[in-house]
Order: sequence, then C-alpha cells, then structure tokens
Amino acid sequence: MMKNINIPKHIAIIMDGNRRWAKEKGLSSFAGHKKGEEAIEPIVDTAIELGIPYLTFWAFSTENWHREKKEVSFLLNLYRENLDKKVDSFHRKNVRVNVIGNISMFPKDIQEKTKQWMEKTKNNKKITVNIALSYGGRDEIIRAINKLSNQQIIQLTIKQFSNYLDTASQPDPDLLIRTGGEKRLSGFLLWQMEYTELYFTDIYWPDFTAEEFKKAIDEYCYRQRRFGR
Repeated sequence: MMKNINIPKHIAIIMDGNRRWAKEKGLSSFAGHKKGEEAIEPIVDTAIELGIPYLTFWAFSTENWHREKKEVSFLLNLYRENLDKKVDSFHRKNVRVNVIGNISMFPKDIQEKTKQWMEKTKNNKKITVNIALSYGGRDEIIRAINKLSNQQIIQLTIKQFSNYLDTASQPDPDLLIRTGGEKRLSGFLLWQMEYTELYFTDIYWPDFTAEEFKKAIDEYCYRQRRFGR
C-alpha cells in the first residue's frame, strides 16, 4: 500500500449487502446485520493505523423505517445492545463517536443513548467516527434549512449553510466506498459529496475486510483530483 501519499482525511462508507450476504448463506437477514455490525471495528482500527481523522458509516437510512417491523425491531435492539459495547471499545481507543441523522425518529431510550455516546467520547482525539442513523441526504438539508429559518442572515454563503449540516466543522469526504455492488449514492451526504471520489465494490459489507479497505484507499491515492479546475 502507498504510505502517507495523498491519504484521504475523510472516508464515507455505505455498508450495503448484509441481507444478500445472509441469503446466499441460507441465513436470516438478522444474521447478516449482526455480521455486518462486527465488520465496523476492524475498519476503524485500520483508519487509526493509517492516520485517517474522519470516518462516516451509514448504518440506518430514513427509508429503512419502511422495512418489515421485525427487521426494524431487530436493528433497533442491535443498536441498543451492540453499539453500547462498541462505543466502550472505541472510547478505550481514544475514538470520538458522533451520531448524525434525524435522531428524533428513534425511540426515546436510543435518543438518550446517542447523547450518552457522544458525551462520553467528545474529547477523544484519535479519530472521529460518524455513525449515520436514521439518515437521509434530503432530510439533512431540510433540517438544516429549518435551523436557518430563525437566523437573521442577509445573504447565505456555502460555508454558512455547511455549518448547519450534521457534519458541521468536518471536512467533506474525500472518498466514498459502497459495498454490495450497487453504484449510486442513494442520498448519502448529498451536499458534502460534490467532489468526493467514488469507489464501488461487489463485495458484501460483512466480507469487507481491512485489506479491501486498504485496496480502496490505494486506488484513491492514484487518482488526480481537480475540483473542477
């Protein structure tokens, strides 16, 4: 792997393919989600090793609320049980956990847990890990506009608007990785992805290893970014 050459500062990941991974193995979709949750920490560890300061994982979209009630209920319980443990592990590694998305759509106990996770890790400096829960790109933009509605701003600038987004004060993603074979953004970080480099892989998220992560970064390092110039 190329060392310290053009390493991205912020990588966003659409963790796609949990259900298809499970189906191909004759397992329930629940098993796919559980295995997918286990795949997160090795990627965070690798990002720390490479000195990447920001990671964003899309864990649950606003559209996911329309899935079968049993699956939604399982995912909510997975967050209650496993993310609590994962945040403890991240905290020991000096990881700041930041949850983005429309958290008001979650049950009160998960809203409270979210606040606790962020408060517990807010002073950690090694890496910021954004977990996108109940997140949709258009929803984020509308929420930002609603926050702005009470502000006395004569002429809104791009920088000012960015300060009302969920990723305020963070750099835009340099690289987006989407697993599972689909080749679209699906509304993820619409505002922030203006010049993000895109990397798509057919590998399902539960099989996306640290080596595959490094492979994506390798390809990014060889690309030339012109930002429209």
